[in-house]
Amino acid sequence: MDYRSAGVDIDAATKALEKVREAARSTYQPGTLSDIGSFGGLFRLDTERYKRPVLVASTDGVGTKLKIAFATGRHAGVGYDLVAHCVNDILVQGARPLFFLDYIAMGKLDGDVAASVVEGMAEACREFKLSLLGGETAEMPGFYASGEYDVAGTIIGVVEEGHIIDGSKVEPGDKLWAIPSWGLHTNGYSLARKILFEQEGFEPTDHVEALGGTIADILLAKHRCYLPELEPHLDSGAIHALAHITGGGLTDNIPRVLPEGCGVRIDLGQLRPLPVFRYLMEKGNVEEREMLRAFNMGVGMVVVASDDLGLAESWLIGEVVSGSGVEYEGAL
Repeated sequence: MDYRSAGVDIDAATKALEKVREAARSTYQPGTLSDIGSFGGLFRLDTERYKRPVLVASTDGVGTKLKIAFATGRHAGVGYDLVAHCVNDILVQGARPLFFLDYIAMGKLDGDVAASVVEGMAEACREFKLSLLGGETAEMPGFYASGEYDVAGTIIGVVEEGHIIDGSKVEPGDKLWAIPSWGLHTNGYSLARKILFEQEGFEPTDHVEALGGTIADILLAKHRCYLPELEPHLDSGAIHALAHITGGGLTDNIPRVLPEGCGVRIDLGQLRPLPVFRYLMEKGNVEEREMLRAFNMGVGMVVVASDDLGLAESWLIGEVVSGSGVEYEGAL
């Protein structure tokens, strides 16, 4: 007996590492001090830029969006999505990203698939200027179905202590501006797959006129990262709160950034749901309130501020009121 006969191929893992090494190196920022393959990643914080630096960390995955990647063989996109999602999660506290760590687990290691996922991560890291500092590729025989894998990521960012966005400045009368999403992003896929594949009987390659593309193209649309739009405003003090609209939708994510005594009122008539959300609502006979918790409904980020920041794509959807939670008025 040997490890390979038990299902773990160490040589394959070594080859996979070589495939991702160059992709990771292409993301290195000035503070990167170690190479892929080290036991730990080294990163030097720029203490000239930050006088009272606060590190911000977050970990996440991409959920059952992976099922679409498995079915189509399109794996780079979920790597990009993972980084974009994590950047957004620390962005809401005013943090700029420093570096990223990934975890990929497969039943039988497929070096080409792992490399494709990492290349997607590297694309996003280059775009948003953070280092892909390291990670883990685990081969776990019998744990994952053939051709399937899981992926997760951890991000570390930094914010000057005096510029942390924590919602403490939010008060009644502040306005809510929406910035659009590009699709489902990384949430609501279990319901979407149930409607589109189980109920409607679609295949990923089917083109649906009402959606404006194939099922795969619509469901694999990138998770938008909002750093480029919001970074120029992070240190201005004009942003009172930011809410990344992920699992739980507008209903659950906005209250996470509000101080006690504050709620919000949203005019549903001002939302701009993408065609995919209208389609899922109609075909799945999904109630309006359920749609607002399961999906982002075309809003990927909500900005809470007293004045319009002049963001090119943003529009007004509501306001902060005394109370708690989210109150909806009107109809989609």
